[in-house]
Amino acid sequence: MGKLESVYPISIDHTKQKILQDIDRYIENKDIMPVYETYLSDRKSYVEQIWLNVWLNKASNDVPRKEKKAFLKVRGHITEGTDHKHINNLFRNELRSYKPFDTISWLDKTFLENEQGWEQRYLKAREVYFKRQEEQKLAHKRWVVQEKLEDEANTFFENHSLLVYLHVRYYMSGIIATDIQNKPKFQSVEPFLLEERLVEEGSFESNDYLMVTDFLEELTGDIHSTFDWAKSHYEYENYYYRYERLVMEFIFGFVPKKILDYLSKEVLEDFSESYGEIVTLETLQELLQDDLSDLSQACFDELQEEYLSDLLNLAQIPFDEALHQEIFEKDEENRERKKAEILAEEERKKEEERRILDDIFGKAYTPSLGKQAKYILHIGDTNTGKTHQALEKMKKAESGLYLAPLRLLALEVFDKLNADGVLCSLKTGEEEKPVMGAKHISCTVEMFHEKDYYDVIVIDEAQMIADKDRGFSWYRAITKANAKEVHIIGSRNIQKLLLNLLDEVDLELYEYRRDIPLEIEAKEFESKHTKKGDALICFSRRQVLETASRVQAGGHRVSMIYGSMPPENRKRQIELFNRGETSVVVSTDAIGMGLNLPIRRIVFLENEKFDGTRRRRLTSQEVKQIAGRAGRKGIYDTGKVAFTADIKIMRKLLEQVDEPVQTFTIAPTSTVFERFQKYYRNLGTFFEMWEKFSPPNGTKKASLSEERELYELIRDTEIEARFSLMDLYGFLHLPFSAKEPRLIRQWLETVEAIAESSELPDPLIRTRNLEELELSYKAIGLHLLFLYRMGKRTEAVYWERVREEISNGVHDQLKDEIINYQKKCKRCGKQLPDDSRFQICDACYHSGHRKNRKY
Repeated sequence: MGKLESVYPISIDHTKQKILQDIDRYIENKDIMPVYETYLSDRKSYVEQIWLNVWLNKASNDVPRKEKKAFLKVRGHITEGTDHKHINNLFRNELRSYKPFDTISWLDKTFLENEQGWEQRYLKAREVYFKRQEEQKLAHKRWVVQEKLEDEANTFFENHSLLVYLHVRYYMSGIIATDIQNKPKFQSVEPFLLEERLVEEGSFESNDYLMVTDFLEELTGDIHSTFDWAKSHYEYENYYYRYERLVMEFIFGFVPKKILDYLSKEVLEDFSESYGEIVTLETLQELLQDDLSDLSQACFDELQEEYLSDLLNLAQIPFDEALHQEIFEKDEENRERKKAEILAEEERKKEEERRILDDIFGKAYTPSLGKQAKYILHIGDTNTGKTHQALEKMKKAESGLYLAPLRLLALEVFDKLNADGVLCSLKTGEEEKPVMGAKHISCTVEMFHEKDYYDVIVIDEAQMIADKDRGFSWYRAITKANAKEVHIIGSRNIQKLLLNLLDEVDLELYEYRRDIPLEIEAKEFESKHTKKGDALICFSRRQVLETASRVQAGGHRVSMIYGSMPPENRKRQIELFNRGETSVVVSTDAIGMGLNLPIRRIVFLENEKFDGTRRRRLTSQEVKQIAGRAGRKGIYDTGKVAFTADIKIMRKLLEQVDEPVQTFTIAPTSTVFERFQKYYRNLGTFFEMWEKFSPPNGTKKASLSEERELYELIRDTEIEARFSLMDLYGFLHLPFSAKEPRLIRQWLETVEAIAESSELPDPLIRTRNLEELELSYKAIGLHLLFLYRMGKRTEAVYWERVREEISNGVHDQLKDEIINYQKKCKRCGKQLPDDSRFQICDACYHSGHRKNRKY
């Protein structure tokens, strides 16, 4: 027998029950018994329809889909490929004529020929009806009585809440006093860490706690269950939970007794009459459960705000309502007075802090331009001769200073000026090359000293003023330059900011535009299209090596440029390309800043880069900065730019007008530290105040994140104690790659050695592969930063020679890498196909995929 057959009799029973219920509802409120025929006449439509409703719903819900399809197939319906909804509609339509149940015949048989049965049905329905009416009346009466009782109870709460709290206060004061005197104190541990065994550490000292809430954090030594996020778990109990429970138990025991005495005689009598029993404590606890819980929580909250000493004193005084109320009011008044004093003191401290912040930082970042200096702005596109024009002015001056964003550019200008017969010294943080008789200096922007005077100062790549970490060095150089003429070189998007910054000075503006147009190729670039004079741009050292190897294998000689490459090697790679010994450059975006090369075409192999946080599309300024290197006057009449994908999007980035730079970055100065030391001596406090300091409009603070990370290594140590604030910050501010663990370790060991007045540790040198050579180069660079800072020039000369040897090793290794480069899986080292898009092999990918899959 199928499901359809089994639900059929059930549906008939349900139909009969519904009709009988309808009869009861129809006749129960009739004072005179209606005859059966009258009911049938009034309710015939319902009686006829109810079977179909019950039957269709029951069968549709209970019969499985497979049986429905079989049922429909027998009746000639095709159900294959038909959705569930359509099958249900067909099934319900077929059921309408399936074995209909004659409800009228069943009713006639039951009551038409059985008047006695109809009469008994009527009498029973009336009995149930009258009983329900009485129950409703009684329920209403009880509800009215309960309302009166709750109203009187609420009046008690309103008029006697202070009395209740005085009792709670006295009761709990005794428990707290006993616990502090007799219970052990446990060592601090997270309450939920049950695997940690509690260890006693002596007795409680009441003077250790100001407020009751301070004491509540201590552990009782017991374990209890808590309910959180629909789950219960066990943890160590603290006094908060113990006292919260005790207050509630006291309220539920004490308050109902008081309310029972407070209730009127009328309410008590009405309750007894309607409920058939007297009002008991248990009854009140049940009826007033929510109100008692709220009162309990309010008393517990008030208790937590008490001074612990007030409650300990109270425990010694027997309860007297008038006396305890007087004591409470005095304690409360005293507590409010102390709160007001604390708030006033906090406000005084905040005001003092605001004054100190203003004194330390307020005036330090207001521009104080040299009124005698003449400023010349060189603003324009990349590769338009801006730097050349400024340097020509500097070469003709008696003395000059060139400030570069990179050591490589400082080195390039140093070489250029000396080659042109202008004696020039080099000075960077990790390298010094003094030239006898030189009155010109080429240096990195961080080496600028505002007290040194020059006829001409040239500040390159001024748009770097917006950099969040280094920008303040440009701000300081621009606003503190001590010279007859200050030449500032920058991109178009920095023009407005510079004009605002230099509002009141003698100023000339020169705008530069490209003589050589940029042409964007319409066809997507492929590696087989590589030609002489191309610069292929990607955004990782690995991609540079891989691309260079592939291009050289295709018959081109290649120069390489990337960020971690030592400047000497970068210079050598550039010279090879300039002399025509290599025909193609493969570079990261390091090519975009200040490097002038005879490049025919810039090719973007990627349109995205990883910026240290996420992989993102290149910005308009980045595209322009790099693409602008294409074309060289006298060599190429047109600079070409090519992309491997998304040409329309990249063209838009290259052609759009950049948003002007709106803000520049500020950083701590020696003046700031001098003012800070009038108030404090701790560098940790300085970082805290730097965080609180709000920079002036149009500026943003340097993050100082690397300095803070290094400071945490020496915070509260002997090292910190042995250095002055300025010396210590100088060590934190050294420009080195603070993301390399090996260099961080070297920095720490060197600072320790200086603090102990011992020999500086030699940098670790490893030369097994290119990565180790480049890291060794950086390690020597960090060592040189310390040597020059400490005036150890003789040792510095030795380490500069060692670094030159490392640089030669890098050069040799680069040649070998290009010839023998193999793309390998970064997990297992297995060689990958040259055209592989991924850094791991299929086996490692699938192995990792299986490990991470959740079943």
